[in-house]
Amino acid sequence: MDKKIPNNTVTRDVKDLAAPTGNIYETVVILSKRANQIALAEKKELAKKLEEFRSERDTMDEVYENKEQIEISKYYERLPKPDLVAISEFEDGELYYRTAGEEGC
Repeated sequence: MDKKIPNNTVTRDVKDLAAPTGNIYETVVILSKRANQIALAEKKELAKKLEEFRSERDTMDEVYENKEQIEISKYYERLPKPDLVAISEFEDGELYYRTAGEEGC
């Protein structure tokens, strides 16, 4: 993520968000699907990184602190939320979307 995406809520004009599709509801569907894609990708990436720290002998009684694991978790907690990333991509025209029956958009 090269560009600066805010980590908090930003007030946006609904008319600006609806302009590319002509319908705010279509825009919301596009944004929610993209946010789900981003969240799933981040979840898979985090699980893959944390898998390195898992061992077969770990039990609930045997919990210990691993500084690297904590740092990785904190990094992912500081990332912008998937919905904010999706909105930023949509506003910058980086999303490809199409509706049923269309060749492309």
